[in-house]
Amino acid sequence: MKVLLYTELSKYIGKSGLGKAIKHQMKALESAGVEYTLNPKDNYDILHINTYYLKSYFLVKKAKKKGRKVVYHAHSTEEDFKNGFIFSNKVSSLFKKWLIKCYSLGDVIITPTPYSKKILQSYKGLENKKIYAISNGIELDFFKPDEKAPLDFRKTYGYSKDDKVIVGIGLYIERKGIVDFVELARRLPQYKFIWFGYSPLSAATEKVRVAVKTKLDNLTFAGYVEQDMIRSALKDANLYLFPTLEETEGIPAIEASAMKQNILIRDIPVFDDWLEDGINCYKAKNIDEFEEKIKKILEGKLPSLRDESYKVAQERDIKIVGKELKEIYESLENKKNVS
Repeated sequence: MKVLLYTELSKYIGKSGLGKAIKHQMKALESAGVEYTLNPKDNYDILHINTYYLKSYFLVKKAKKKGRKVVYHAHSTEEDFKNGFIFSNKVSSLFKKWLIKCYSLGDVIITPTPYSKKILQSYKGLENKKIYAISNGIELDFFKPDEKAPLDFRKTYGYSKDDKVIVGIGLYIERKGIVDFVELARRLPQYKFIWFGYSPLSAATEKVRVAVKTKLDNLTFAGYVEQDMIRSALKDANLYLFPTLEETEGIPAIEASAMKQNILIRDIPVFDDWLEDGINCYKAKNIDEFEEKIKKILEGKLPSLRDESYKVAQERDIKIVGKELKEIYESLENKKNVS
């Protein structure tokens, strides 16, 4: 059994959460002993497709004509498309129709969380499809909280050992909560705020452009960095702040869990089934609650939940994900052989 992992425009999405998810897929399959190729010209038995662009759509149609089974990975929904870039809200309904057209071609659909599965099941045209909720996963062997990081995050960005540092991660899109992140930096000058991630401001909303251009002594936009620096930052910072407004999963939250970092996230439905307020993370509903909880966490007025948060990452190790993907592939192969 050989699987074609296909990702259109991989060169351009490599620095996004989707790009990270694809890398995790490859390592997950390697860990499970599943042979795969990235070249659509190779012979393969199952097409596992990650993108919804035109070449992807026609590749699926071609595969189905040849009798090959298709796994469509639903990384996106209309809900997480909204409040992203300029004009995204105006075209979101058309985007939804296109997603349904693409995803409906899959023999099965995989999506990262029970929350995104529920959304897809609500779409007319997908309500009867077989949909699996499987995490994008994390390479737990890479994110080790007790490992001495090869990079010195605090030295690189000029923070002292006494500075209390808050990390945010994401593209420059409104949905990620970057506007609130900047406002919190303005309200809390006693703490240091640093945001990792980048996307062109020309595609961002006006609110995001204003936020990213904000000049504050305690605010840094570090741009895109390699995973070694993300690991170092999550190890040596004091808090991971995730004020996102919508996700299908949110890999940085799992990475923060793996590094036994304090985590404060927005209280939104995608996190309901696996991140619990006061158990393995803290949650806030609005910017005032974020401000209040940041103070309490960093001043020690709320107990650390680092050890409990680590369990979240353990349950989403890519070795587990690889086994789950392999089971799906094998079930599709068995059906093909029976028919």
